[in-house]
Amino acid sequence: MITKPTIDRIMESTDIVEVIGEFVQLKKRGANYVGLSPFSNERTPSFTVSPAKGIFKDFSSGKGGSAITFLMELEKFTYPEALKWLAKKYGIEVEETVDTSENLEEQNHRESLMIVTGFAAKFFHESLLETDEGQSIGLSYFKERGFTNATISKFELGYSPDQWEAFTGDALKNGYQEEFLVESGLSVKRDNGSLYDRYRGRVMFPIHSFTGRVIAFGGRTLKKDKNVPKYVNSPESEIYHKSSILYGLYFAKKAIREEDNCYLVEGYADVLSVHQAGIENVVASSGTSLTVEQIKLIGRFTKNITILYDGDAAGIKASLRGLDMILEEGLNVKVVSFPEGDDPDSYVRKVGTNAFKKHIEETRKDFILYKTDLLLKEAGNDPIKKAEIIREIVESIAKIPDSIKASVFIKECSHLLQIDERALLSELNKMRLGKARKDQQQNIGRQNTEQTAPLDEPQEPTVKESDTQEKEIVRLLLLYGNKMIDWDGIANTYIGPFMIAELGDVEFEQQACKRFVEIYRQEVENGSLPEEQHFIHHQDKEIVDLVVTLLATKYTLSENWYEMHKILVPDEQVNMKATILGAIFHLKKQKVGKILEKLRSELQETKSETDQDILLNQYVHMKKVEKTISDYLGSVILK
Repeated sequence: MITKPTIDRIMESTDIVEVIGEFVQLKKRGANYVGLSPFSNERTPSFTVSPAKGIFKDFSSGKGGSAITFLMELEKFTYPEALKWLAKKYGIEVEETVDTSENLEEQNHRESLMIVTGFAAKFFHESLLETDEGQSIGLSYFKERGFTNATISKFELGYSPDQWEAFTGDALKNGYQEEFLVESGLSVKRDNGSLYDRYRGRVMFPIHSFTGRVIAFGGRTLKKDKNVPKYVNSPESEIYHKSSILYGLYFAKKAIREEDNCYLVEGYADVLSVHQAGIENVVASSGTSLTVEQIKLIGRFTKNITILYDGDAAGIKASLRGLDMILEEGLNVKVVSFPEGDDPDSYVRKVGTNAFKKHIEETRKDFILYKTDLLLKEAGNDPIKKAEIIREIVESIAKIPDSIKASVFIKECSHLLQIDERALLSELNKMRLGKARKDQQQNIGRQNTEQTAPLDEPQEPTVKESDTQEKEIVRLLLLYGNKMIDWDGIANTYIGPFMIAELGDVEFEQQACKRFVEIYRQEVENGSLPEEQHFIHHQDKEIVDLVVTLLATKYTLSENWYEMHKILVPDEQVNMKATILGAIFHLKKQKVGKILEKLRSELQETKSETDQDILLNQYVHMKKVEKTISDYLGSVILK
């Protein structure tokens, strides 16, 4: 467990805008910052960061909390992992104590995988630089490719010795468990139960998470044997999902934001060479076809992607089929190709940084126009092929959500394809109409499935009145608990302790509210008045969600609201006594109503006269309590 003084230092140092800004492109709007949600696919920003309160709220997904909560939600960190990440960012030394909780092993499973991959990265890097085999084979290869010592060090490149158990033996000797060696894919288990190295005799490319920790590897063989696969990559694990990882993104994200553009290449060496040339906004899809998750990852930082292809025409055509996904996500795509026989790696080494940049500037084309030009050349004078190409191009344009942008491409393609613009628009509208009908049918199908679901399936919970009243109590404790009371008959006390004392006989039903009030009561008993930051940074995620939902608001009135509209919005602080006591008594009235309902039910079911008398007395007493509360609230109870 991380000690409380360390946690306090981390909280004091953390700038939530700075932290979230590493993952989401934020723009200032009034006192807050807004951006596109990293948790859902949206086109209008609903993700809000409040630096004054130290919270974020994502109104599209409902998620919210502190910088710690954000890291836990986005990067799937545990609470301690998020704290350690922030500590590393702000240069804070972490002091820890022993955690004796029973579920420690389960909590540490993911961290154990991270530690194992971190150890492996260090082992491979040292093998490359400090062993004769590593220097003569691995380091020589990297040097031949033109990689400098700085690049090798920055990307933690390595070498796995050409021995069956060099890494595995060293890991076991250092106390690393077989379970994590196998699960991370670093070691492979034989039929007899013994382990051997997966990457033996390969140069190693560590794959870093978004936050810079090594989570997987790509290993390239240097042997000419055609039976040996050129690359071996880490298998999927709890910490590595290749469809949502981009190689080099950890080192590129700052440059992508600054340049407002992301260069997308195919291989590890492409990333390394282009990055080394000073063009740092470059990533690769880690040896997989581009996925929607990877596109959304780029979309957090920029809406502009430039694809850098090699000169292989067949490869380019195959890749084009997958790029419509980028258009569907609303991103702008440009394409750059290189002379045949060259890829970004070889070309930048051949011509240098300035010529490489100049080539990109002079040859890049919008994806739609690039695709049109490429397919037209392939079709030649064949009218059947040309008709197929026209349909394929319009299908791509139909993916673009921005109708104005789509119209511009229709006009451009009409000229290139030498076909009437109205014919292309007609085809585009047919495709969009067909898609709309298909989506509508799918929605109807989903609704029918929901309507015909068996009655015993769990239903969506309804919002109960008690939940609303309980949340109102929590909101008032958060906002006004540390303010002094100056009411007639009550003074020289704080609102928080007063409310806690008044609610001593109330049992909260909503679990997060119940835990919140219990924590608040305990802090008051310890002589402390907890403020909103105490709960915003709490370990209990449900409490954080509750607090942020109550504190965050999507809309705020402008300073000129009254002048413009002459509408006065009531301020609950004008009459704090009515606000606080009203909330307490509304909750008590609701609780009393539930008790009366329960007593009525028991009176109907009870046959014993003695029990009936007891229940009747209780009922009469509770009715008096209800009338007292109602008299205060100014309401009338119908008999």
